[in-house]
Amino acid sequence: MVWKPHVTVAAVIERDQRFLFVEEHTPSGLQFNQPAGHLDPNEDFITAVKREVYEETAWQFEPEYLVAIQLWRKDPKHPTFLRLCFAGQCHSHEADKILDDGIVATHWLSRDEIAAESHRLRSPLVLLSVDEYFNGQRYPLSLLKSFLDYE
Repeated sequence: MVWKPHVTVAAVIERDQRFLFVEEHTPSGLQFNQPAGHLDPNEDFITAVKREVYEETAWQFEPEYLVAIQLWRKDPKHPTFLRLCFAGQCHSHEADKILDDGIVATHWLSRDEIAAESHRLRSPLVLLSVDEYFNGQRYPLSLLKSFLDYE
């Protein structure tokens, strides 16, 4: 059996000290998360995070920095996730767009509001990513290289 982590992308999007979050149905109930999701086949990281933010929030997202590359597993019985967390800005909201299945609502939450909902966060990486962003942790997107269909 070949082991491989699930590769995901997430976006820390801040506006006036409030962060864009999704409230979504999960196997553990209704939870909060950054706009995030899995890397699709034949997709680079930047394309993936732009797509996920749009599908989950109806906002166009422009990543500016990489905040963190995180490896997380809840426990040995659960899958391992390799998560690339980006920071950037949103523009061009399409209020009438139908959001991804499972997304109940989007919210702009302060850091304190996020912390107050820590029992409802999708993973510990959610608040950690906000705190890393607040602490100025930002890396250039040029760190990422994609060699899809490259000879």
